[in-house]
Amino acid sequence: MDVSYFDYELPEELIAQTPLKDRSSSRLLVMDKDSGQTDHRVFHELDEFLQPGDRLVLNNTKVLPARLFGVKEETKAKTEVLLLNEESDHTWEVLVKPAKKIKVGTRVSFGGGLLTGECTDILPEGRRKIRFEFEGIFQEILDRLGEMPLPPYIQETLDEQDRYQTVYAKHRGSAAAPTAGLHFTEEMLKQLEEKGVGISYVTLHVGLGTFRPVAVDTVEAHTMHAEFYEVSEETAKALNATANGEGRIVAVGTTSARTLETIVRDYGKFQAASGWTDIFIYPGFTFRAVDSLLTNFHLPKSTLMMLVSAFAGRDAIMNAYREAVDHRYRFFSFGDAMFLTDGLAEGYQ
Repeated sequence: MDVSYFDYELPEELIAQTPLKDRSSSRLLVMDKDSGQTDHRVFHELDEFLQPGDRLVLNNTKVLPARLFGVKEETKAKTEVLLLNEESDHTWEVLVKPAKKIKVGTRVSFGGGLLTGECTDILPEGRRKIRFEFEGIFQEILDRLGEMPLPPYIQETLDEQDRYQTVYAKHRGSAAAPTAGLHFTEEMLKQLEEKGVGISYVTLHVGLGTFRPVAVDTVEAHTMHAEFYEVSEETAKALNATANGEGRIVAVGTTSARTLETIVRDYGKFQAASGWTDIFIYPGFTFRAVDSLLTNFHLPKSTLMMLVSAFAGRDAIMNAYREAVDHRYRFFSFGDAMFLTDGLAEGYQ
């Protein structure tokens, strides 16, 4: 399957550079994944398409202020480090710029020496292993020195760092936000619960591999980077009850969807588990866990375009994206949302 099959034209001015002041005022394109029928709404109207007994599954990962700016101790040359995965003993897998200048043994100082790091290994694709040295608590130092690692297509400065976090973010570990959840407010989640919609949480720490460009010509040749996930006993129990009842399991974001599909693939049902997943979902994949999917609009030729195409059909997705462009929707991380569901023709409420 050719990667270009998932390409589309997007005017640059439709790439959202800043978040809206009101999270829930984003636009919402609702699409029936069986018929391709669409409806144009506002995000806070999502409740009109959810029924009592349905269950939202949210990814409660929290983005690290993982972007650090320092200088090489030997030459004072400027260096940028992006934290990816913590391994052990304060050693992290990182991306560095300029990568060619960071060799094994190179030491980098951050915050005037508040934090120092030494390169211990060279990895493919510009990655390194760096062992950090500091006094105090690493997370507090990171809060002081680090910046949010916004995607490269966002050129504007983010004034409020919390706008790149969901309101329910809890467990630190992501290099990028699970952006479908950025639209929810605490009030909206409360209203959904009052309606009878269940809310459960999973954790998947988002790595840059999910968002990196596909560098091969054919889909099948692409390899996903592994990401850490965790599903609690409480969540597994609630999901099995929903699956055995009449409600739908609604994954909020592709990260939640990948977590749920990993669990059911590996265990045959929802079960408490944790580990690493490199599940790659593209057309031909059979969904066994997720009934409906809430997601943002994704980059052309990305693995996320492949996932939503697998869920709702490539032709239907491409038609919906063309419609979103025609209606001037905002795209990508700070953009608008899309709800892929079924039964739109029959109506809700």
